[in-house]
Amino acid sequence: MKSQLRARRSHGFTLVELLAVITIMVILAAVIVGGLGFVTDRQNTSKAKVQIELLAKAIQEYHTDMGVYPGEEADTNSQGNVSEQLFEALFYDGYQYKKLETPPANWTKATKIYLPDLDPSVTTQGWITTRINNGNIPKQLKIVDPWGSPYRYRKGTNAQNVDFDLWSVGKDGKTNTQSLKHQDNKDDIRNF
Repeated sequence: MKSQLRARRSHGFTLVELLAVITIMVILAAVIVGGLGFVTDRQNTSKAKVQIELLAKAIQEYHTDMGVYPGEEADTNSQGNVSEQLFEALFYDGYQYKKLETPPANWTKATKIYLPDLDPSVTTQGWITTRINNGNIPKQLKIVDPWGSPYRYRKGTNAQNVDFDLWSVGKDGKTNTQSLKHQDNKDDIRNF
Protein backbone atom coordinates (compact mmCIF):
# COMPACT_ATOMS: atom_id res chain seq x y z
CA MET A 1 0.00 0.00 0.00
CA LYS A 2 2.85 2.39 0.85
CA SER A 3 4.51 1.75 -2.50
CA GLN A 4 1.27 2.63 -4.31
CA LEU A 5 1.05 5.99 -2.46
CA ARG A 6 4.69 6.81 -3.24
CA ALA A 7 4.13 5.98 -6.90
CA ARG A 8 1.13 8.35 -7.12
CA ARG A 9 2.97 11.20 -5.39
CA SER A 10 6.05 10.94 -7.60
CA HIS A 11 3.99 11.57 -10.75
CA GLY A 12 2.61 15.02 -9.84
CA PHE A 13 3.55 18.40 -8.41
CA THR A 14 2.16 19.89 -5.26
CA LEU A 15 0.40 23.26 -5.30
CA VAL A 16 3.32 24.86 -3.46
CA GLU A 17 5.78 23.62 -6.10
CA LEU A 18 3.60 24.97 -8.92
CA LEU A 19 3.27 28.35 -7.21
CA ALA A 20 7.04 28.53 -6.69
CA VAL A 21 7.70 27.82 -10.38
CA ILE A 22 5.09 30.37 -11.50
CA THR A 23 6.57 33.01 -9.16
CA ILE A 24 10.06 32.43 -10.56
CA MET A 25 8.74 32.72 -14.13
CA VAL A 26 6.94 35.98 -13.34
CA ILE A 27 10.09 37.46 -11.75
CA LEU A 28 12.23 36.47 -14.75
CA ALA A 29 9.67 37.93 -17.17
CA ALA A 30 9.63 41.21 -15.24
CA VAL A 31 13.44 41.42 -15.34
CA ILE A 32 13.47 40.74 -19.10
CA VAL A 33 10.73 43.28 -19.87
CA GLY A 34 12.45 45.89 -17.71
CA GLY A 35 15.74 45.22 -19.45
CA LEU A 36 14.14 45.53 -22.86
CA GLY A 37 12.70 48.91 -21.90
CA PHE A 38 16.15 50.09 -20.87
CA VAL A 39 17.69 48.82 -24.11
CA THR A 40 14.94 50.48 -26.17
CA ASP A 41 15.53 53.82 -24.41
CA ARG A 42 19.26 53.61 -25.11
CA GLN A 43 18.62 52.75 -28.76
CA ASN A 44 16.22 55.69 -29.13
CA THR A 45 18.74 58.04 -27.54
CA SER A 46 21.49 56.85 -29.87
CA LYS A 47 19.17 57.13 -32.88
CA ALA A 48 18.22 60.70 -31.91
CA LYS A 49 21.91 61.66 -31.63
CA VAL A 50 22.62 60.28 -35.10
CA GLN A 51 19.57 62.00 -36.57
CA ILE A 52 20.58 65.33 -35.01
CA GLU A 53 24.04 64.97 -36.55
CA LEU A 54 22.51 64.21 -39.97
CA LEU A 55 20.13 67.15 -39.71
CA ALA A 56 22.89 69.51 -38.53
CA LYS A 57 25.10 68.49 -41.44
CA ALA A 58 22.25 69.05 -43.92
CA ILE A 59 21.44 72.44 -42.34
CA GLN A 60 25.10 73.51 -42.67
CA GLU A 61 25.16 72.37 -46.30
CA TYR A 62 21.95 74.32 -46.96
CA HIS A 63 23.59 77.39 -45.40
CA THR A 64 26.66 76.97 -47.59
CA ASP A 65 24.52 76.84 -50.75
CA MET A 66 21.81 79.38 -49.90
CA GLY A 67 23.69 81.84 -47.68
CA VAL A 68 21.08 81.62 -44.91
CA TYR A 69 19.91 78.97 -42.47
CA PRO A 70 16.58 77.26 -43.21
CA GLY A 71 13.44 78.88 -41.87
CA GLU A 72 11.02 81.52 -43.03
CA GLU A 73 11.93 84.07 -40.35
CA ALA A 74 15.32 85.56 -39.51
CA ASP A 75 14.68 84.79 -35.83
CA THR A 76 12.68 81.63 -35.25
CA ASN A 77 10.61 81.41 -32.09
CA SER A 78 12.42 80.41 -28.90
CA GLN A 79 10.37 77.18 -28.63
CA GLY A 80 11.84 75.97 -31.94
CA ASN A 81 8.52 74.66 -33.27
CA VAL A 82 9.43 74.87 -36.96
CA SER A 83 10.09 71.23 -37.90
CA GLU A 84 7.92 71.49 -41.01
CA GLN A 85 10.07 74.40 -42.26
CA LEU A 86 13.13 72.19 -41.89
CA PHE A 87 11.44 69.46 -43.93
CA GLU A 88 10.56 71.93 -46.67
CA ALA A 89 14.09 73.35 -46.85
CA LEU A 90 16.04 70.10 -46.59
CA PHE A 91 13.86 67.86 -48.74
CA TYR A 92 10.56 69.14 -50.15
CA ASP A 93 11.78 72.22 -52.07
CA GLY A 94 14.52 70.20 -53.79
CA TYR A 95 12.01 67.44 -54.53
CA GLN A 96 9.62 69.96 -56.11
CA TYR A 97 12.48 71.51 -58.13
CA LYS A 98 13.47 68.13 -59.57
CA LYS A 99 9.87 67.53 -60.70
CA LEU A 100 9.78 70.75 -62.77
CA GLU A 101 10.64 70.48 -66.45
CA THR A 102 11.68 74.12 -66.65
CA PRO A 103 12.20 75.84 -63.28
CA PRO A 104 11.08 79.47 -63.09
CA ALA A 105 13.85 82.05 -63.41
CA ASN A 106 12.92 83.61 -60.06
CA TRP A 107 13.12 80.29 -58.12
CA THR A 108 14.47 81.14 -54.67
CA LYS A 109 14.02 77.80 -52.94
CA ALA A 110 16.50 74.97 -52.50
CA THR A 111 17.42 73.31 -55.78
CA LYS A 112 18.61 70.06 -54.31
CA ILE A 113 17.63 67.51 -51.73
CA TYR A 114 19.89 67.99 -48.72
CA LEU A 115 18.79 64.94 -46.77
CA PRO A 116 17.42 62.09 -48.94
CA ASP A 117 16.52 60.10 -45.79
CA LEU A 118 13.61 62.51 -45.31
CA ASP A 119 11.79 61.06 -48.33
CA PRO A 120 8.63 59.64 -46.73
CA SER A 121 8.21 57.06 -49.48
CA VAL A 122 11.51 55.29 -48.79
CA THR A 123 12.75 56.38 -45.37
CA THR A 124 13.79 53.68 -42.93
CA GLN A 125 14.50 56.18 -40.16
CA GLY A 126 10.85 56.56 -39.17
CA TRP A 127 11.22 60.28 -38.64
CA ILE A 128 8.44 61.62 -40.88
CA THR A 129 4.94 62.08 -39.45
CA THR A 130 2.78 61.25 -42.49
CA ARG A 131 2.75 58.75 -45.32
CA ILE A 132 2.57 59.22 -49.08
CA ASN A 133 -0.86 59.99 -50.53
CA ASN A 134 -1.40 58.99 -54.18
CA GLY A 135 2.31 59.17 -54.97
CA ASN A 136 2.60 62.87 -54.03
CA ILE A 137 4.54 64.01 -51.00
CA PRO A 138 2.38 66.20 -48.75
CA LYS A 139 4.03 69.55 -47.97
CA GLN A 140 3.40 69.95 -44.23
CA LEU A 141 5.40 67.05 -42.83
CA LYS A 142 7.31 67.19 -39.56
CA ILE A 143 10.62 65.58 -38.77
CA VAL A 144 10.08 63.62 -35.56
CA ASP A 145 12.44 62.07 -33.03
CA PRO A 146 12.32 58.35 -32.05
CA TRP A 147 9.64 59.14 -29.43
CA GLY A 148 7.34 60.80 -32.00
CA SER A 149 7.87 64.46 -31.00
CA PRO A 150 8.95 66.98 -33.66
CA TYR A 151 12.60 67.98 -33.59
CA ARG A 152 13.07 71.56 -32.40
CA TYR A 153 15.10 74.05 -34.42
CA ARG A 154 15.80 77.72 -33.89
CA LYS A 155 18.15 80.31 -35.34
CA GLY A 156 18.85 84.00 -34.91
CA THR A 157 18.77 85.89 -31.64
CA ASN A 158 16.83 83.16 -29.82
CA ALA A 159 19.50 80.51 -30.51
CA GLN A 160 22.08 79.52 -27.89
CA ASN A 161 24.65 78.70 -30.61
CA VAL A 162 25.94 81.34 -33.00
CA ASP A 163 24.42 79.49 -35.96
CA PHE A 164 21.40 77.38 -34.89
CA ASP A 165 20.05 75.11 -32.17
CA LEU A 166 18.66 71.68 -32.88
CA TRP A 167 17.24 69.33 -30.26
CA SER A 168 14.94 66.47 -29.35
CA VAL A 169 12.64 66.87 -26.36
CA GLY A 170 13.44 63.29 -25.36
CA LYS A 171 11.29 60.53 -23.95
CA ASP A 172 9.20 62.77 -21.67
CA GLY A 173 8.21 65.08 -24.55
CA LYS A 174 8.95 68.19 -22.46
CA THR A 175 11.46 70.98 -22.81
CA ASN A 176 12.03 74.35 -21.17
CA THR A 177 13.66 76.97 -23.34
CA GLN A 178 14.06 79.49 -20.51
CA SER A 179 16.61 77.48 -18.48
CA LEU A 180 18.88 74.68 -19.68
CA LYS A 181 19.06 73.32 -16.12
CA HIS A 182 15.28 72.93 -15.80
CA GLN A 183 13.93 69.47 -14.86
CA ASP A 184 12.05 69.19 -18.20
CA ASN A 185 15.40 69.25 -20.06
CA LYS A 186 17.04 66.31 -18.29
CA ASP A 187 16.43 63.88 -21.18
CA ASP A 188 16.70 66.40 -24.06
CA ILE A 189 19.25 65.60 -26.74
CA ARG A 190 20.85 68.79 -28.08
CA ASN A 191 23.51 70.14 -30.40
CA PHE A 192 24.22 72.92 -27.87
